[in-house]
Amino acid sequence: EPVEDTDTTSFYPKELQFLTNPCEKCFCPAPPPKISDLMNDKDLLDLLRLKLDPNHCTIKNWKNFASRWGMSYDELTLLEHRTQGSLSHSPTQEFLSRYNQKTVTELTELCRIYQRIDVLRLLQSWIEKDWPSRWQHTH
Repeated sequence: EPVEDTDTTSFYPKELQFLTNPCEKCFCPAPPPKISDLMNDKDLLDLLRLKLDPNHCTIKNWKNFASRWGMSYDELTLLEHRTQGSLSHSPTQEFLSRYNQKTVTELTELCRIYQRIDVLRLLQSWIEKDWPSRWQHTH
């Protein structure tokens, strides 16, 4: 008797059958988050403000990050004056909103350059845990 299998499904491995599944989009990996995405997460933003707003002479803060991305000394000084003593205005938030089209990965690079491992860990865990589920909720 012939051993040839005439069942057409054997030509299509399971993987291919999954591709035609209408629910496929649920498994899309989230795209790399931009800073604008990060800023939609108020909790994360508050943590970043706490870590990057304070001005300690020994710890790199928002100013180093902002100047690295091209903000001039005058702009930094102006921003610092404008946000000083104000709870509603955070220099970190202002500088992030200016560069909100950059990716969060670019921000993690700054953390590496300036040895802000605390901020780096915070961002990495957000990228891995929070961001994918946030992205799924909005798509």
